[in-house]
Amino acid sequence: MDTNDSGRNDGHDATAPSQGAAEVHQAYPLGELARAFSTALTHHDRRVRASAEERVDRWRKVLAGMADGTLTVGSRTPVAGLPAWVTPQVVRGGFATGTPAASGPLLAHETDAAHRAGLPAERRALFAHALTTPGLAELTDLLESGCYAVELPEEAALLTVAWLAGRGETAAALELLDVLEPFADRLRFRPRPVSAVPRSDSGVVFRWTSAEVRRRLQERRPHTGVEAMNEALAVWNPFADELLDHWLKTVRNGRVLATPPEPEWKEHAAALLERYHALAAEHTRCGKHRRPKENVFVLRSALEDLVAGRDLDARRRGRVQHAVDAMVRRRGAPGTPEHAALRARQAADAARPTHHAIAQLVIERLADLPPDTGTPQALTFTTPVTSAEHEATGMPTGASVPEPIARLVNRALAADVPTLISAGVVPSAEVLAALTPQLVAATSAAAYPDLRLRRLMAASYAAFRNRRSLLLVDLQHQVRFEELPWVRAVEEHRRSTDPVRATAARTLANLGELALHAWPGTVLPNPLVSQLATLARTAGLTLPLTEELAADIFMGTFTAKFPAAARVAAELLDGTLYAAYYGIDYAAVAGLDEPASQSGRRRGAPQFVALCHERAGLDSTTWLSVAQGGAVIEQSQILTTHNLALLAGPVGVIPPSGWTALARSAFATTCRLAARIHGNPRPLTTIKDMAYAWRQTLFYLSMAAPAEQDTALAQFDEDTARYPDHTRARLAPVLAGLRLVHAGGDLDPDGDTSEGRARRLLGWTPNGRHWLQAQPGPALKQ
Repeated sequence: MDTNDSGRNDGHDATAPSQGAAEVHQAYPLGELARAFSTALTHHDRRVRASAEERVDRWRKVLAGMADGTLTVGSRTPVAGLPAWVTPQVVRGGFATGTPAASGPLLAHETDAAHRAGLPAERRALFAHALTTPGLAELTDLLESGCYAVELPEEAALLTVAWLAGRGETAAALELLDVLEPFADRLRFRPRPVSAVPRSDSGVVFRWTSAEVRRRLQERRPHTGVEAMNEALAVWNPFADELLDHWLKTVRNGRVLATPPEPEWKEHAAALLERYHALAAEHTRCGKHRRPKENVFVLRSALEDLVAGRDLDARRRGRVQHAVDAMVRRRGAPGTPEHAALRARQAADAARPTHHAIAQLVIERLADLPPDTGTPQALTFTTPVTSAEHEATGMPTGASVPEPIARLVNRALAADVPTLISAGVVPSAEVLAALTPQLVAATSAAAYPDLRLRRLMAASYAAFRNRRSLLLVDLQHQVRFEELPWVRAVEEHRRSTDPVRATAARTLANLGELALHAWPGTVLPNPLVSQLATLARTAGLTLPLTEELAADIFMGTFTAKFPAAARVAAELLDGTLYAAYYGIDYAAVAGLDEPASQSGRRRGAPQFVALCHERAGLDSTTWLSVAQGGAVIEQSQILTTHNLALLAGPVGVIPPSGWTALARSAFATTCRLAARIHGNPRPLTTIKDMAYAWRQTLFYLSMAAPAEQDTALAQFDEDTARYPDHTRARLAPVLAGLRLVHAGGDLDPDGDTSEGRARRLLGWTPNGRHWLQAQPGPALKQ
């Protein structure tokens, strides 16, 4: 079981062919430090400021390590003294901070283990204890029960030692210990015990654990505005009615205080004031009653003067008269049918439990769930308030759980991926990529016949997939799962059988189909590509799956898997609409003969590099700007189809709705992105995404039969008719270019025809402005 090269930089060199070793400058980390520092100082949210302060500390470590030489940015072993298998703490952009992720203060379960064993709270003492008879027995019990959680791959190391020792493989266990021992005082090699075996049902995944859902719900704070509104409805509006009703008793012929108040009236007024002060001391969220310009304040302050024996002058009497008249005119007199109906509605609104109160109730509902897994019954925790809960909390029976809270709870739903997609729990390919390690771990670990080892390797793999990718240069690849010493120690116990390969192949096809069908016109995220590659290798397939490369650090070359992927595309697409539209000579692509690897370095692809540069209109020997690098990368994606040909060809993905339906869905994404260009001050990212969606549209259309292509082209006109003029104007030359090629014509080498009436849509322009940035209308034809 292994993993594909998962970093954003894997698969290409960060230096130009003639420049030698890459040099990573400090501009990027300095910029990130400045942004984090600004957020830590100025953000209004305390939690956001605290998170920014942590980022400030990490970026300072990055810069300090780069300055003193303890960090080698761009290397797969960036931290001096740490081997590649140690999980580094990595910040945005792939920069290691110099701190191992498994280091730091002892966690609660480590402290508890030291206390139970009578040891000092030190990792080396815990490491030594694990090698004693009681310590090995404790680890063996965890292996047998499966009640442990591995959150970083290092936490599986001592369990592997215990498994080897239990089988009598002492030499292998000692060899592994020799590798681990130098780091025993720094790294966390013990797993965290849990109360139940983490869920490992075949094909079942979950986005969040129940513990994560509870934590997110606990973070929700009462909404001060809602709390103040409810207090006004439930407390201060009824008091205002009492106050108004008391003043109305003095009205004669529409005049307030037409006759002097009776002693009984003053006694009741004093009681009202006493109750006011009690309410004000208890209910402090709403402050409207304390504002001098509010009617309630006018009536109450005048009442206080009269109770104290102070007469009201003409001005004060006028203000009281105005307040009474205004309140009656707006809502009616207290006790009238319209006033009673209004207050009844407001009382019902105030009685509805707040989101915060419902969140606390749901937290209690989730309390008995195992914390380290999801639940297939997530929906049962978002049902309306029961009568028993009403008795315990006072919330109205039948009160519903608000949608934002239900959405959080549903993220703990444990089900197959199609169910999660239809439930809205997986809204994007990026989220799918985050879930696939759960599937891939179980599928790949099935190659270990021993249940305990299979469970351990599945947990190790899932934890390994949380490892953040490093920024790499010189065609280096990310650390692979099989490089971990404890994985290497049990490699001989892995058996690749026909059922294991068949299951992996089936899972690969299902995931590929889901990714294409659920999010047509969007790029396959690198983490998902990595998981697909792992499944392919487990299935016994050699697939050159390629990652999306970053233009800002790309320096002009590719690894050998890129021309290999292009050759697969050539077999599938030679002579198709796709090849004609992009002007690809796939016969020449199929004949690319790249040199073999030299001196143990990863093999480059100079012929493929030259072809991509030539198609982008660039010299392959010159230093590339970001825009030029993006143009070269785009040509590599066009030639390889960025994994679409691999999925449709060797993997055998067939969309259930058919290729033309998928083409129309991808075209809908193209149209939506085209609409976002208008008025966008920085549209280049949108244009790049639009070109990617259009490329998928062409690929799917090329997989359809000719008659189906004709139908789809007519449907494209129907699709664009729903968009504004500026969107149709931008799409017109793109569709004209497609129709020209479909009819047997050719676009110019630069992707244009006379006067720009038909164009080849590309996302990058190596020089100058993109033609889609022009205002719609005649300007687009220039």
